[in-house]
Amino acid sequence: METVDQSTPHITKVTTPKDLAHKALTMFSRAALEAIQKRGRFYVALSGGHTPQRFFELLSNRSYTEHIPWDRIEVFWVDERCVPPDAKDSNYGMAADIFLSKVRIPKENVHRISGECQSLQQAASAYEETIRRSFRLPPGQTPQFDLIVLGMCPDGHIGSLYPNSYALIDTEDLVAPVYRMEEDYSRITLTPPVLTAAHRLMILISGSEKAAILGEVMRGEPDPIRYPVHTLWPVLDRITWIVDEPAARFL
Repeated sequence: METVDQSTPHITKVTTPKDLAHKALTMFSRAALEAIQKRGRFYVALSGGHTPQRFFELLSNRSYTEHIPWDRIEVFWVDERCVPPDAKDSNYGMAADIFLSKVRIPKENVHRISGECQSLQQAASAYEETIRRSFRLPPGQTPQFDLIVLGMCPDGHIGSLYPNSYALIDTEDLVAPVYRMEEDYSRITLTPPVLTAAHRLMILISGSEKAAILGEVMRGEPDPIRYPVHTLWPVLDRITWIVDEPAARFL
């Protein structure tokens, strides 16, 4: 029997951001149909940022997604900035504008984070309760998303798990507040136990500005405090990295 090396990242290299979006769409579609066939529901958590925009645009195109039963898909977010849902920097707002408003998904299947909430802890607790209710989870259990879609920033952070952040070591909660300096938004994020429990993860990396950090992350010893993406190293066998040519320069 062939053995699988769980310590080796599964990297799919593509040429352009357009190719990356199409590859992400293929993986999303397969994961959705497989989960719906097996369990009748597909639970997915999305990230914001520039990289997934083309992927979201493809999701809005019915010629690509008419085979997807949107009424059986439950959409969540990996993280959110503390801004109103109609703000230009809202992760939910971007997804809603680009594709959620254009597909036939019931409103009750879209589970956003209340970024406009005055209390970060309240917003985190409310989102955790939403997750527990949607997954029918008792206290102490962790949800298993069918797919979590992530990006990685030039400092190695994923979601809103920043280097040296308390949220990196929060193993008690599903959701954590992340307090940032005045020049940046505070945020709400899923914690590492939720990310590592996922059935599949897809990490989208695009652009030459990501090349150096991607090379460091792949070559270096795991250091989750310095490079939060390394929190995922225990589940490398469940991660597909989709990397375009500029970002793959040092691989």
